[in-house]
Amino acid sequence: MTMDVQSNAVIEPITTSAPPHPLVEFWYHFRQNTGAVIGLVVIVALVFLAVFADFLMPHSPLEQYRDAILVPPVWHEGGSWTFVLGTDDIGRDMLSRLMHGARLSLLIGAIVVTLSLAVGLALGMASGFFGGVVDITIMRLMDIVLALPSLLLAIVVAAILGPGLFNAMLSVSVVVVPHYARLTRAAVMAEMSKDYVIASRVAGAGPLRLMLVNVLPNCMAPLIVQATLGFSTAILDAAALGFLGLGAQPPTPEWGTMLASSLQFLQRASWVVTWPGVAILITVLAFNLLGDGLRDALDPKLKR
Repeated sequence: MTMDVQSNAVIEPITTSAPPHPLVEFWYHFRQNTGAVIGLVVIVALVFLAVFADFLMPHSPLEQYRDAILVPPVWHEGGSWTFVLGTDDIGRDMLSRLMHGARLSLLIGAIVVTLSLAVGLALGMASGFFGGVVDITIMRLMDIVLALPSLLLAIVVAAILGPGLFNAMLSVSVVVVPHYARLTRAAVMAEMSKDYVIASRVAGAGPLRLMLVNVLPNCMAPLIVQATLGFSTAILDAAALGFLGLGAQPPTPEWGTMLASSLQFLQRASWVVTWPGVAILITVLAFNLLGDGLRDALDPKLKR
């Protein structure tokens, strides 16, 4: 006689791990880009210098040392540890002026990006949401602005408003508004046909709620990338206006103005021209690298 013996198998429950936090997932993809991490470190260092410049500067950026005119950097013959990066043609400390210039450059980038993003966001949302005559009018206006050379348009606007740091920031903001407007319009039009927008509209959501609560948060990823890259554009254009005498006015230690005032000493004291140019190069490169990293981390198609 045979007897079937049923085995008492233990069935273990299937456990699923919780999905990672969005910030953790973002940082995982962001740190894969070494250049972006380097750019982030450089920007954090610049922000630290800009915030604490008053405590870190060895001298006042406007103080003149008449007995130390065109002193070379410390590693050159005749250099002094009192002025690590040397002095300019009227005896002002280059290191202190560069540190104060970092504050101005970051402030220029923040104000330009904030103004242009706010205006471009409003125009792009209205164009993509309402369509029709509103869309045609706004986009043709943006096309006209884009048809003009950006730096030339900024020069014209700055010349009309008059030289000055604030007028230069307004000029650069006018130039970059179309980029945000067109990008916002494209993102809004892509979102408007999706099911969650249609469901919200059927549920009775008004136009303002649809735009600000439903559509806008899903359009922010490309705008964040564009805003990061816009920092470098703003710093470059503001430096160009300062170099042409339409931006910050002497003795303000803005990098473009420092280049313009020291260009005549290129052969005699190259460090006076080199340091502002290097500061602009490093800052713009850092923001570009950061923008590339943000694009890779925020775009699902580019995540590795």
